[in-house]
Amino acid sequence: MQRKSGVLMPIFSLPSKYGVGSFGRESYKFVDFLVDAGQSIWQILPLVQTGYGNSPYSSVSSTSFSPYFISLEMLKEDGLITAAELAFSKNQNKYIDYGELYAVRYPLLRKAFARFDKGDRAFKSYLSKKESYDYAFFMSIKYASGQKHFYEWDESLKRRERAALKKFEKDYRDEILFWQFVQFIAKKQWFALKKYANKKGVEIMGDMPLYVALDSVDVWVNPELYKLDDNFNPKKVAGVPPDYFSEDGQLWGNPVYDYAVHEKDGFSWWTERLKKALKVFDYVRIDHFRGLDRYYEVEPNMENAKIGEWIDVPSEKLFVAIHKEIKKDRIIAEDLGIIDDGVRALLKHTGYPGMKILSFAFNGDKDNLYLPERIEENSICYTGTHDNDTLMGLIENATEWDYNNLVNGVESSLKALELKGRVEDKISLANAIIELGFYSKAKTFIMPMQDVLLYGSDYRVNEPGTVKEQNWAVRFNEKDFKLSTAKKLKKLTLNSGRCV
Repeated sequence: MQRKSGVLMPIFSLPSKYGVGSFGRESYKFVDFLVDAGQSIWQILPLVQTGYGNSPYSSVSSTSFSPYFISLEMLKEDGLITAAELAFSKNQNKYIDYGELYAVRYPLLRKAFARFDKGDRAFKSYLSKKESYDYAFFMSIKYASGQKHFYEWDESLKRRERAALKKFEKDYRDEILFWQFVQFIAKKQWFALKKYANKKGVEIMGDMPLYVALDSVDVWVNPELYKLDDNFNPKKVAGVPPDYFSEDGQLWGNPVYDYAVHEKDGFSWWTERLKKALKVFDYVRIDHFRGLDRYYEVEPNMENAKIGEWIDVPSEKLFVAIHKEIKKDRIIAEDLGIIDDGVRALLKHTGYPGMKILSFAFNGDKDNLYLPERIEENSICYTGTHDNDTLMGLIENATEWDYNNLVNGVESSLKALELKGRVEDKISLANAIIELGFYSKAKTFIMPMQDVLLYGSDYRVNEPGTVKEQNWAVRFNEKDFKLSTAKKLKKLTLNSGRCV
């Protein structure tokens, strides 16, 4: 089995002059950085259009591309925006300002659309396939309604009555076409980038959220697939009980699936969703995989997720259906959180590699399954995820007791893997943990870019269970991607036998 390694870097965090990372120049330069560093995997977060809270795990459409990821520089090269308009969009704040981004970016995209040749052959072909048609319709109705949630729309549109949809299409034809244009451009830019990465030997690992948002195309088009009442209000909502991340649990609020309905047509919605994802990415990580064995549901009026109920999923039937259409070797399971025998059995049944997080390994428990020497080959090893503090943040914020556990545990693991690294200070401790990940048996080792650079807590991507301006807003600068950093990473990669 080929040993690989890679870097977790969200598109939105890439260095950009225009407020947020894009599918443009900065992405291509990052691919080149990965090549220089000997990395073969680029892991990203969901590419979808985000809403309130800016989380890529809550979207108006589970199959959309974020309009913010469209490269403005490429639009200028295509003659769709001017140099003055491009300059007006500059924003190099430390964190992404989503409010400003919303106010500036969408008017600019509308200007680009006004200048675009609607008779473009590729665009007409795209329209004929209607792959973003429901999305465009949904966004147009939201625009016309003053951004109301779909379950607040007029009854005829909310319930997708044919006559009402036909009239709306006639009245808002240009608006619908605009949203199709947005997805057309984003898709075009993404697949050009993916082709470049693949040609350079870099594969893309994408992320598929388990749930969809209530106010989404997914629910509007197929409300019967979710536990909703007659007015499309959720009877139950998704979350997780209290755990490492939150003493109140996490109340996500997403509608939960009605698996009895999914089973009637052989789980076709799930199969099609994964098939689409695997066209966009080389590998797909299923977020919150444990929810496909049993999921946690909560009454919709609760303030937190402390009180809820575990519900069984017909997982064996679900994955039999999925594997008739999809190869197992392109799927990864995010098997974190509350893991029991059912999840372990499901993971074994599917054969998917699970995740091992080194940030969780060194707590003084010699039986900890995340210890580097205990990690199995069919695993993806990480220093941390987008929901963790950075590695340096973990070390710098550790209590004396936790810090001693870290040092003792890391030194013990270095001996177990017969490595010569030493722990003398906080920097050497972080570097030793990274080295342990590279030398673990896991077939793939992934580091968030924050950990490659040994950055602290101000570079944390997300703090679960909170709504903070910093969440999903971290940005890097071009100066962070030095050739010396790439060379250091490549040396570790070569020495550990992970360089392709």
